[in-house]
Amino acid sequence: MRITQQPEFFRGTKTIWGVKLSIKEIFDKRVDMTVGDEKSAIIQFAIPLALGNVFQQVYNIADTIIVGRFVGPQALAAVGSTYTLMIFITSLIIGLCLGSGVVFSKFYGAKDRDSLQRSFFASFVIIAVLTVVINVLAFIYIDPILEIIKIPKEIMDESYTYTFTMFCGIVFIFLYNYYASVYRSMGNSTTPLLFLAIAMISNIILDILFIAGFGWGVFGAAFATVISQVFSGVGLAIKCHREVEELKIEKHNLVFEGYIFKTLVNFSLLSSIQQSIMNLGILMIQGLVNSFGVVVMAGFAAAVKIDTLAYVPVQDFGNAFSTFIAQNMGAGEMKRIERGTKSVIKIIAVICIPISLLVFIFAEKLMGVFMSSESAKVIAVGSQYLRIEGAFYVLIGYLFMFYGLFRGWGKPFMSVVLTVVSLGLRVAISYAFAHQIGVVAIWWSIPIGWAIADIVGYIKMKKEAII
Repeated sequence: MRITQQPEFFRGTKTIWGVKLSIKEIFDKRVDMTVGDEKSAIIQFAIPLALGNVFQQVYNIADTIIVGRFVGPQALAAVGSTYTLMIFITSLIIGLCLGSGVVFSKFYGAKDRDSLQRSFFASFVIIAVLTVVINVLAFIYIDPILEIIKIPKEIMDESYTYTFTMFCGIVFIFLYNYYASVYRSMGNSTTPLLFLAIAMISNIILDILFIAGFGWGVFGAAFATVISQVFSGVGLAIKCHREVEELKIEKHNLVFEGYIFKTLVNFSLLSSIQQSIMNLGILMIQGLVNSFGVVVMAGFAAAVKIDTLAYVPVQDFGNAFSTFIAQNMGAGEMKRIERGTKSVIKIIAVICIPISLLVFIFAEKLMGVFMSSESAKVIAVGSQYLRIEGAFYVLIGYLFMFYGLFRGWGKPFMSVVLTVVSLGLRVAISYAFAHQIGVVAIWWSIPIGWAIADIVGYIKMKKEAII
């Protein structure tokens, strides 16, 4: 039987809850941040970002759960301790893409097509070259890096295998994040979400196959992640070049214009520095945690995954806010920026307080997702971390808001300052007191750093008369 007609759902539009939608509109929808209700625009743009980040965390968490349950605490410690290293390496690339996305948003908001295309071309070349350099250096210095973060000898082989395999996916991380920044700069946060969903599902299936089925251990976890990154990076790049008209660059825009080049370098490098400082601080903390042994390492590894997932919504409100600020700066809509800032301050409190309560109450149950009941000591360590640090998610919510605000406002250096304040205090307090009063000093250093950075950000915001 030959099908000559598509099912009704895939043709034209369909009314759902009084709103006319089509499949194409759902996954290719652009949100114009320069018109309409500010709060609605930010929320509409932020929700797919948050879901995408949840998917990304889920397929990272899948490694942890499956390794913890099918291989054991030692393998979990290897994956967890090198996970922060991987985040640090990739944060350099993600920061470059994030900074370029702000520049794209400004030109898009100003409706300057030539500058937008020239920034696409220049940023792709710059970030692609830097990605190759970072990847080569990562492979060359893998051994001394693992020694610097104090990987215990008993898990060194597994840590090396996991890290080396994960480094093979760095190019695909660049592809995904670059093309995601292109889409998001134009108000489309749903298309990158679709490809992250594909990556998440494939990663979980491959994790189960490689680890539980083939018994490949930590190599299987890393290999599954790399394959998933290929799907998301290459797939999104192909779709973007086929469908985004603005990316079909005219010949006269295939140039490195001085002003655009300087702007891209300023935003991209400062955003990359901010991301790398943040993750370097976390890496230093990981090294300190590693000195307390495998039990603390495993507890911290699982708790950090829960923690990262818990504050995903506000992290992505910060990223959405950055696009909102940049588009409206390009359009000259200063009043919208003021109203949008006030809305985001309220939204963050509404999101963070309930999440903190849930994490505080269900800390042991959340840790139990990663570990069997026999690993009581590991669960206790992770629960203690979550109850101390997780009670203050509202503080990191406002810190993400300040990051987005100053990045979009054209002051990316201020985001670097806030990161240095937050992470600097965290590292200083941890190293000063951890071996005197225990790991609890590391846990408490986190909200203290957030709080002081928030105060600095608030003072700067008032000085700039943003609200």
